Amino acid sequence: MPPPPALPDPAHHDVDSMLSRKFGREVANYFSGSPLNRVSFLRADHSFVSAALTHPTTSFLLLNDLAPLAKDPSQLAYATHKEVQPLIGENPFEKTEEQLVKDYNSSITLPLVLFLGLDESKKSGFEHGIYKGTPYFAVDVTPKGTIEKQAVGVIEAMKAKGLTFVEGRMHMSLNAPEAAIYAQARALIDWNARNPFCGGCGQPTLSTNAGTKRVCPPTDYASLPNAQGAITVSATPRERAACVTRKGISNLSFPRTDPTVIMAVVSHDSKRVLLGRQKRWPPYWYSTLAGFCEPAESVEEAVRREVWEESGVLLGRVVIHSTQPWPYPANLMIGAVAQALPDGETIHLEHDPELEDAKWVEFEEIREALKFGTSGLGEPPGEGYKEGGLRLPPQTAIANQLLQAVVEGFLGEQPRI
Repeated sequence: MPPPPALPDPAHHDVDSMLSRKFGREVANYFSGSPLNRVSFLRADHSFVSAALTHPTTSFLLLNDLAPLAKDPSQLAYATHKEVQPLIGENPFEKTEEQLVKDYNSSITLPLVLFLGLDESKKSGFEHGIYKGTPYFAVDVTPKGTIEKQAVGVIEAMKAKGLTFVEGRMHMSLNAPEAAIYAQARALIDWNARNPFCGGCGQPTLSTNAGTKRVCPPTDYASLPNAQGAITVSATPRERAACVTRKGISNLSFPRTDPTVIMAVVSHDSKRVLLGRQKRWPPYWYSTLAGFCEPAESVEEAVRREVWEESGVLLGRVVIHSTQPWPYPANLMIGAVAQALPDGETIHLEHDPELEDAKWVEFEEIREALKFGTSGLGEPPGEGYKEGGLRLPPQTAIANQLLQAVVEGFLGEQPRI
């Protein structure tokens, strides 16, 4: 089994500050630490996006049914503008959003092209005002609709170069910078793929703003399907039904991120950690507890509620430790350390049947497992693991980082986050 990838460096980790001295070094988790400046305010600037798209140094990350193009499991591969041109055309951003909406024809499949950002460490010659760097885009090459043939052609051309689209539910072996690029691309392509129809009125939507917004156009050159499913295209657009998303700001039109809490729960005497396991996990494999935040609920409240629902344990103080983007499909893992109340440590699983087991584990056993017993769910444990010992998530998972923090002195007398 190859060694796990290194974690990204925290931002400005070598700069001394009052906050670092008081709260400790910032923690950067896997899938964070992107080398790209997203310059999100320029996504609607068609002169900028068009120039970036066609620049000779621009890199295009291709995803086929969410599988990224790669040289090997640790390194992505990128296409050039010329190589994706048969699918996306010369410049899919030459029209403004207003013109795209006006010309909307739902019978035509438009290629999905995302602007990811600029790598400002690579002085490539691309400049737009004060902004310089190598542009990065992502393209969904999944064969579908009226562009199926063109997409298949691009896919086969990439395979002919010896490249592969790496399939699998999760990609946790990529080097850290490219893992962050992949996470951004995957999350946005997946969101677009899940929202071809409007959440307000059910009519087809249009991707705009370089892949980060979906619009419900007021008109459509294509007719509604007849009883046989046939669609006709007219010379003049038809008016579509009214839609709430066309008035004011609508959260149905923008990518979603689902906040999720994940917590290392420490006993009141600070000597043990609460771990749980689901029935589908490998033998002896445990992790920290986790769950979704609900509407109108603070992170601290979500931590206390989820722990009580899953294990019956009652919590006092909750402190946020670090966060991790999790693009499966669009979560933000909010890592916390929490402490049980003195009379709240009794475990009972009668509330929520999600866990098969939960138990308190001594720090020393966790230290041993962090050395020898970490792995992904479908992978064998590390070298030196003794059968029957505790198994834990790999360092690419925020659960691992939370456990590392706890057993390495997070709860010491020195103030630290």
